[in-house]
Amino acid sequence: MAARGLDRHRFVDVDGCALLTIAAVAVGFARYTGVLIPWFSESNYLIAPIRFGGPFGGYAVSLSTAQLLGLAMIALLTFMNTRGLNLGKLVQNIFTTAKTAALIGLIILGIIVGLRSGAGAENFRDFWTLRGGLQEVGHGLTAATAFGLFDGICVAQTNSLFSADAWNNITFTAGEVVNPRRNVPLSLAFGTILVISLYLLANVAYLAALPFSAIQNAPSDRVASETANVIFPGLGATIMAVAIMVSTFGCNNGLILAGARAYYAMARDGLFFRSVSRLNRNHVPGWGLVVQGIWAGLLVLPRTVKRDATGAVAGYGNLYGNLLDYVISAALIFYILTILGIFMLRRKRPDAERPYKAFGYPFVPLLYIVGASVILAVLFIYQTATTWPGLIIVLSGVPIYFLWRRSADAAGQSAETEPN
Repeated sequence: MAARGLDRHRFVDVDGCALLTIAAVAVGFARYTGVLIPWFSESNYLIAPIRFGGPFGGYAVSLSTAQLLGLAMIALLTFMNTRGLNLGKLVQNIFTTAKTAALIGLIILGIIVGLRSGAGAENFRDFWTLRGGLQEVGHGLTAATAFGLFDGICVAQTNSLFSADAWNNITFTAGEVVNPRRNVPLSLAFGTILVISLYLLANVAYLAALPFSAIQNAPSDRVASETANVIFPGLGATIMAVAIMVSTFGCNNGLILAGARAYYAMARDGLFFRSVSRLNRNHVPGWGLVVQGIWAGLLVLPRTVKRDATGAVAGYGNLYGNLLDYVISAALIFYILTILGIFMLRRKRPDAERPYKAFGYPFVPLLYIVGASVILAVLFIYQTATTWPGLIIVLSGVPIYFLWRRSADAAGQSAETEPN
């Protein structure tokens, strides 16, 4: 990616979920740092949890050492990206290469060790045999029935979709990409295929290296750590902690780099603070990065309140898992609307120049809309506690949009009536 000047190529593709994703990834980075340095803990408080009352009684805010590290990560990456595109690009290339190499290594070694030991051979025999209990999808529904299995698969997409989220962030930086007509579609296609392939093969490696009982009972559901422990006995947790720290650091750098470009485009269209529409001396949207960093940092602070059977407070959870669900439900809404935009624009502007092709139109885009809509509906029905808040967060921007649009229109009319 090479800089060509933001002012010459504008873009208006806005992902309303970037802030939630940045916060979720920052918390994940802090959690795995705690494996190496126990001082960074979600229960080591600098400011003890302050609970809310009323309808928000299930939430609190706090500042633990882990949350502090998450805030520091966001601040550091925000500062680095204000120094210019070249530094952000360098960090991204280094960490993307490192985490991809680590994942490929885990896949290859996991499959080799699994084939030699035969530990996971039974996983591929009697594939549909029920082993152990079934986790409830929601409302008492389990995968014991065909409908429950279908819903369970849809709900399980949350994690895989999160791993592929931000696949479209290259479009936010289209104004700084050399030959965007060629390189943007190639980046989208190659990135999507690479992520799907790597994560599919990673699951094959888990099934090859671990018996099903070990996968079911992996501490904190850290199956990758258990796989690494089989490959490198006694070092699995440490190796995976380092790998995930590298992965999350690089992931957040890319999110922060790309996300601020969306706010820049919004401001250029009169839908955000005017200062965000200006580039700093390093030719990047500095104020956009700062505003993004502050708001993402605020999303790191909330905690969930855990209660026992009597209703008493039994501890505090982290919003990492909740933020993940918020992100996916909200992101799917934006992706569906984006694809619908293809159909609308082709109908309203049939003669417009179309430098980018929609592969398989209209069948492939329509298939995506149907599939994403089904997953979204299942999440809203069976995962209500963590999907509806994501929708509320997104909808909170609607009145702000109209207020900013009215203000921009008024400013434009005032400028037109002023004497020359």
